Amino acid sequence: MNIRTMKSAGAALALAAIAGLSVTGCGGGDGPSSPAVATKSCADLNGMVIPAASIGLPTTGATVTSATVVAAAGTGTAAVGEYCKVLASISPVDTTAPSIKFQVNLPAAWNSKAMMFGGGGFDGSIPNVGGNVGIGPTDKPTPLQRGYAVFASDSGHQANAYGSQDASSFMNDEALANFTGDALKKTRDAAMYLIGKRYAATPTKAYFAGGSTGGREALAAIQRWPADWDGAIAWFPAWNDLSALLTGQKFNRTLSQPGAYPNQQKRLVLMQAALEACDGLDGVVDGLIGKQTQCNSSFDPSTATVGGQPLRCAGGGDTGNNCLSDVQIAALRSIAGGARFNFSLASGETGFPGYNVWGSDLGIPGTSAAQLTVTYLALGWLPPADPMPPANGPYLGQFLDQFIKYAVTRDPTFHSLTIDPENYGPWSNRFSQLSIGLDTSTDISAFKARGGKLLLAHGMSDVLVPTQATEWYWQRLQRQFGVSGTADFARFYEVPGYGHAISTSFNAAWDSLTALEQWAEAGTAPANQVVGDTIGVPGRTRPLCEYPLFPRYNGTGDVNAAASFTCASS
Repeated sequence: MNIRTMKSAGAALALAAIAGLSVTGCGGGDGPSSPAVATKSCADLNGMVIPAASIGLPTTGATVTSATVVAAAGTGTAAVGEYCKVLASISPVDTTAPSIKFQVNLPAAWNSKAMMFGGGGFDGSIPNVGGNVGIGPTDKPTPLQRGYAVFASDSGHQANAYGSQDASSFMNDEALANFTGDALKKTRDAAMYLIGKRYAATPTKAYFAGGSTGGREALAAIQRWPADWDGAIAWFPAWNDLSALLTGQKFNRTLSQPGAYPNQQKRLVLMQAALEACDGLDGVVDGLIGKQTQCNSSFDPSTATVGGQPLRCAGGGDTGNNCLSDVQIAALRSIAGGARFNFSLASGETGFPGYNVWGSDLGIPGTSAAQLTVTYLALGWLPPADPMPPANGPYLGQFLDQFIKYAVTRDPTFHSLTIDPENYGPWSNRFSQLSIGLDTSTDISAFKARGGKLLLAHGMSDVLVPTQATEWYWQRLQRQFGVSGTADFARFYEVPGYGHAISTSFNAAWDSLTALEQWAEAGTAPANQVVGDTIGVPGRTRPLCEYPLFPRYNGTGDVNAAASFTCASS
């Protein structure tokens, strides 16, 4: 399977899913705001100059490159009212740095609220601001349909053929700083300027929604500029991103070793063995592992069986596709074990948790667009190597190769696999410096103090960003604010069977925006939330359980109905 062919069927779905994945009534925020005295038409915005003084971080201002009225279209749940589509560009201070391209959709029937979308991977393109928040159900209105002014940016560079894996612009310090977080503030302030001009008012509420890198961006925004935001939705957030990148490097080096990379058939056998051992731990055999933590601690690939046959190849050698060699078992155990850094990072991070390898879809055989996307985001079709496979390797292969060459060593010819992810030697200081922007502090006390609300969620079969990383974030919140204090403003949910933005086992759909609106605007905290499945068993539902609870089958009732499950601790 060639990745170029696959991209047309699946990669676009992946990047859309990942990407799809406030201000106060007085105009809030850390940066200056422009007083609006009269509304502007859409045509009035075309060519408008946004002064640098209206943006809270250094730029040389911004300019609207086009403003176009988009007529109302569609019917029923697909209906979208008329809006003004604004494309604009924020100019850098360094003339050699790329601009920040951003889009704002301004509905004719504005609900007085704003929504910013996060990106995915290394960004490099503007997310679909007309779409739904990440994992949003198709039968629920998008933010634009609800009347939100919606906006997003490419984070300050325009991707090349590598798309969200392109890090070539990170040779430039301003472009790199924009990606690590500065573009969030610059885009928000520029968008608010235009919103103020269009409506002669500032939003009463503003929210941020994103997944993966977009999840990191959501958490970075509420931590660094808490006065700007009233709420955030963060799916599978790469919040400790530099630490995740270091561990991704371990992932690549491990799989690049001779004989270590399991092919797709072997991954299927491993998945089947884990399901045989762990699927029933939640009270029902349904193709989903509800008690993933217990599975992680109890599943042993060396002694596991599948269909009555040992998972481990006889003698430990690689004897075929129906078993795993000792080298492959050791590699998978290493990936499941995470990383511990034997040097200091300025962010204070010392390691990164392991991945949910046992029972997750690491990229099994299949030709559907969804399965191709899952494989693309997991182990791919070829092992990491030098040169890195530009087509069929793991997503993390090209991702880390680009990051090391352009953000770390700034040598496009560098052999990225030579860097030890736990003992970086001469590159330790560079990684430490990069951690300041990429590893996000969990101290969101200012956001909490102003009444902000946070929804976190993560699939338990995520092979790109492990669920355990979000568990770490949550545990730190609880250590800082206490269990009840954290519950006052935040929720964290885990979804069995759901991967990174997509899954063929349980493809999650949850109306998180309505839950956030009710909490932030009406004071009604989320309760009895339900998540649906759109691919594995379309129409299947499960209770969305607050961590560390999991959905346990009651013993009777429809196994595809949330009502037949109870959120349990054991």
